[in-house]
Amino acid sequence: MSKRKLKKGARPGQPARKQGGVPGFIRRLPWYARLGLGTAIVGVVVLAVVLVAGGYPADTTAGPRAAIVDQLYNLQPNPEFVANVTAQLEDFGFEVDLYQGDEIDVSFYRGLARRGHSLILFRVHAGLVISNGEALDRTLLFTNEEYSTGRYPTEQITARLGRGSAGEGHPMMFGITADFVSSRTSMSGTFDDTVIIMMGCSALYYDDLARAFIGRGASAYLGWYGSVLLHYVDEATPYLMRQLCFEEATIKEAVDRTMDPEEGIGLDPRYKAGLRYYPERIGDRTLAELLQMVFDTEEHAAK
Repeated sequence: MSKRKLKKGARPGQPARKQGGVPGFIRRLPWYARLGLGTAIVGVVVLAVVLVAGGYPADTTAGPRAAIVDQLYNLQPNPEFVANVTAQLEDFGFEVDLYQGDEIDVSFYRGLARRGHSLILFRVHAGLVISNGEALDRTLLFTNEEYSTGRYPTEQITARLGRGSAGEGHPMMFGITADFVSSRTSMSGTFDDTVIIMMGCSALYYDDLARAFIGRGASAYLGWYGSVLLHYVDEATPYLMRQLCFEEATIKEAVDRTMDPEEGIGLDPRYKAGLRYYPERIGDRTLAELLQMVFDTEEHAAK
């Protein structure tokens, strides 16, 4: 932090005092007491400057950050998947934050956009909102917070929060909707050109959730357009990430290669769901271009 130095005895906006010096009671203190007092004063001044400036300056040397949101950790953990994708992201140049299990609650989603991630990979349950046995044109993104009728009444009434279960025998959990993502009172902050990769079922069957994330500043949203088996998507996602991170594929090329049944992974074997991206205009962009990252040419080529 740079500090502007004033001439001895001067005050901002005032001429220097003709007679300076140290007050008598300070001169009479032992040298070690004067040293300690001086150190304390400097500390207070620095703290005051920091507080006025709004906090300590950000570490500009830190690289871009990615997040893995593993809501499925409690139910179906896959440490091999997490380690694989983490290594891919770190080799690409990211610092990776891992969020798992019970910390994926409603409060977590409220502040997610403020965490400063350039890429977020969601290993989560997702699905379509069902009402009276019929699917609505809304997508639900699961939390690990057990559902209660008495919590968040306003957000339940306004359909920013819903409920869903991972299956028979599993408890109902809160889930967020596109309205939650779009609402400034439910979710704070913005996604600054963040790339969103959504592994949950039907996360791009409708484009409501994709439009909400893009509306909050994300640059890209990738997801499956139907139900998917977890072991399938745990295999397909690292393949997709390899295309994006190391093959320098465009978004369209990476999706097409992943969906290629011969060279890639193909459609989900049971539900025949495939991968899509939103919006269409990002199809010819690479991951590095979307993130506006600058690489050292030789270092990047070596990888």
